Amino acid sequence: MNLFITSGTADFLLKLKEKHQDENMVLMNNSESSILVHETEGQTLFNSPRKYKVIDSAGNLGHKGFAVLNNIPVTEEGRPLFEDRFLNRPRKIEKEPGFVAIRVLRPLSSNTYIILTIWDQESSFENWQKSKAYADAHKNRGTEAGIAGAKPTLFESASFVSKYYIESE
Repeated sequence: MNLFITSGTADFLLKLKEKHQDENMVLMNNSESSILVHETEGQTLFNSPRKYKVIDSAGNLGHKGFAVLNNIPVTEEGRPLFEDRFLNRPRKIEKEPGFVAIRVLRPLSSNTYIILTIWDQESSFENWQKSKAYADAHKNRGTEAGIAGAKPTLFESASFVSKYYIESE
């Protein structure tokens, strides 16, 4: 499965989504920007997309809710270990209240992986961050036992999070 992301004005992206209703596209907005996500087995309809291969997934995109994109720049040498860690994760997030979907995205034209999670509402995401499942998943963060302590160095630069609202299906 492939996933493509393009940016633009909310109006332009909405028109693009409405023009291609048979495609699996999700419009996401926040106060600063809008993105349109296209998940497909084939090619995208976008002119200049960010391109990803879905390497792990659960749930369905397209639900109204709250989306969190954790953008993680990974070195070329670090890719196998990074992917292995995510492919062998305990999958506790899927059992959390309000969880809708997850996509682990391998970049095809950059070094930045994306961990996309979708929640039924923002408070569900915030509650997950306070949960035992979250604490367990991140217990080794910043330690030698954690992924950041791996050799070779996994991360090219600091990760960053983008949050969006999904207004309609």
